[in-house]
Amino acid sequence: MKLSADQIQKLYTFTQQHYVEYYDLQTELVDHLANSIEEQCTENPKRTFEEALQMEFKKFGIFGFMDVVEQRQKAMNKKYNKLVWQHFKAFFRLPQIIGTLVSIFLVFQLLKSITISHEVAEILTFMILISFWVGLIRMNSKRKKTAKIEGKKWLLKDIIYGYSSMAGMSYLPFQLFLQFENHSNLIMLFFMSFFMVSMVIIEYIIFFIIPSKATEYLKQTYPEYDLVS
Repeated sequence: MKLSADQIQKLYTFTQQHYVEYYDLQTELVDHLANSIEEQCTENPKRTFEEALQMEFKKFGIFGFMDVVEQRQKAMNKKYNKLVWQHFKAFFRLPQIIGTLVSIFLVFQLLKSITISHEVAEILTFMILISFWVGLIRMNSKRKKTAKIEGKKWLLKDIIYGYSSMAGMSYLPFQLFLQFENHSNLIMLFFMSFFMVSMVIIEYIIFFIIPSKATEYLKQTYPEYDLVS
């Protein structure tokens, strides 16, 4: 038995009703459900489409598709973080490493020349964090507008445009400064300089580099992206 186009559409609606909002994950689940329903109906022609669907859905357990969604979110976040790390490492290779080292040196010299270097470092870090959250808010707004226009949501695209696990990095600086609050030696100054420059690099990667390559990454992840976007 082969499912009709209307039945396939019903499967998409079914996944939406069970809190699967991302088109890529809907498609994966619809393919799985469709194949299983076709097998059931072939083995037992008297079984209706609805009966086969409910039987297959029960196999997902009491939480339905939630476990599948959670696993996919973890996988896509891991993929995104790997992209960030790959771009970050590039700033410590030639020729980018020259600019990176110069930036670290300049920040180090600035902190070294100021008596209250620790307070200045905290202010600079706070400013970087403010720009980070402003950037996330702007990207999140753009993400929502794009989703309304396109009518479909893609998990990796949501992560790229503001729904990122990298947001957790914003809490790290405060923990680090609490640990080193009473230190002002050169090693600590260098560490703070390196950390602040690294934060700026990560922001640049998150807000400019990866979004500029978003279509490329989405096509690599979702072969059907070009056809339905």
